[in-house]
Amino acid sequence: MKSLLTLIILATLTITPNANARDWTSADGTKTFRGELVEVEADQVTIRRSDGDLLTFDTALLSKADQEFLKESAAQPAAKGENTGGNSDWPRWRGADFSARSPDTGLLKRWPKDGPEQLWVYRDAGKGYSGPAIADGKLFTMGSRDAIVYLIALDANTGEELWASEITTLLRNNWGDGPRGTPTVDGDRVYALTGKGTLICAQFSDGKKLWSVNIEKEFGGKIPNWGYTESVLIDGDKVVFTPGGKQGAIVALDKMSGKKIWQSADLTDDAQYASLVPIEHDGKRQYMQLFSKSVAAVAADDGALLWRSNWGGKTAVIPTPIYKDGHVYITSGYGVGCKLIKLGGGDKVEDVYQNKVMVNHHGGVLLVGEHLYGHSDKGGWKCQNFMTGEEIWSHKGVGKGAIGYADGMLYCLGEKEGTVALIEASSDGWNEKGRFKLTPQSDIRADQGRIWTHPVVIGGKLYLRDQDLIYCYDVKG
Repeated sequence: MKSLLTLIILATLTITPNANARDWTSADGTKTFRGELVEVEADQVTIRRSDGDLLTFDTALLSKADQEFLKESAAQPAAKGENTGGNSDWPRWRGADFSARSPDTGLLKRWPKDGPEQLWVYRDAGKGYSGPAIADGKLFTMGSRDAIVYLIALDANTGEELWASEITTLLRNNWGDGPRGTPTVDGDRVYALTGKGTLICAQFSDGKKLWSVNIEKEFGGKIPNWGYTESVLIDGDKVVFTPGGKQGAIVALDKMSGKKIWQSADLTDDAQYASLVPIEHDGKRQYMQLFSKSVAAVAADDGALLWRSNWGGKTAVIPTPIYKDGHVYITSGYGVGCKLIKLGGGDKVEDVYQNKVMVNHHGGVLLVGEHLYGHSDKGGWKCQNFMTGEEIWSHKGVGKGAIGYADGMLYCLGEKEGTVALIEASSDGWNEKGRFKLTPQSDIRADQGRIWTHPVVIGGKLYLRDQDLIYCYDVKG
């Protein structure tokens, strides 16, 4: 077996660029080289040099950050029924596979002193916290202009507005008016849910409304205190969402016509602020959702309740649940904490642990390898072991905020100052590789509002939002 130093020397003999290549670091941190990941099998990794030659060696020769990246490098499955279009699309909230991890590779591992290059700023998104959905070179989001909510399409590469389709009147709130949820792209259609509960299906090409429904009025829903924030799920022929209420908390419609398929009559919790996650367990396709007093799942074919686990949510529960290998992780703010449950056969559930290591308000948590990363109201930015719940490290970082992931790195956005930091996704600690501050910043943000839209990295670009301002940065290596 050749040493990693020998492999690095061989790898640097070629200067031909590779768009999918990334930087790799030796276990002792003293050497780096560039190459494209081909496969990981057992404890062996194969990397393609720019001249096409393949290098195969033990994963133990790489840094812990690279080893964690390798654990996530198995092909990320596309969300069923969604148009992903390869590695340049982010068609919904938390991406095509619901993980909040970008499939991008070959990105910057260290930023210049002033941060990555700002490519463009779009200045007319209006009020709101809606995130970006990106497909086929277009960016979709929502925002309110003059008390009207619009579904907005931009050129994802230039920031030019392509169209804006009127949906309904805006939700007003002391923490900021306007829509909260992120649109979902599916083929030639875009779906979006406003804070007041209007669900729209629009044409991808020009924003023409194909159908719409008010989920509060039609399905007995109850608008949460801060409005509906869910990003709707497209799964096969269905659009699925959570109006909440006694008629049934979760509803599935035919995505083409908007006609009801089923409503979960035996699950009647009020809607909160998380989004549905589709999972496969025990031979069943199911939709998982977090409520104030429980996390539960219903059958995808008829909405029947499959399992439920109690939760002690307070005021608001917001972060999207995480599923891996028969286990479900949830977390909430307001001092509540986090818990892991194990799904067994016959729809049985049992708690694995419950603690307050991660008390995540709304900035999100993501899983990389065996570790969770996110901001905790108790202790700052944290790394937590997924299976044991143990705290691995904590750091004040950029203050409270939201998180994204791409190519072995975490993108941490501070909600108060708009500071963005790049750190290694590693259980070794907060290893920062650059930071910058969003500029300009919105002058229409509510006094109680913050920069709450989550960062997205896709197609070599970092997308951020502060109300009316949408930013695009070049983060390619």
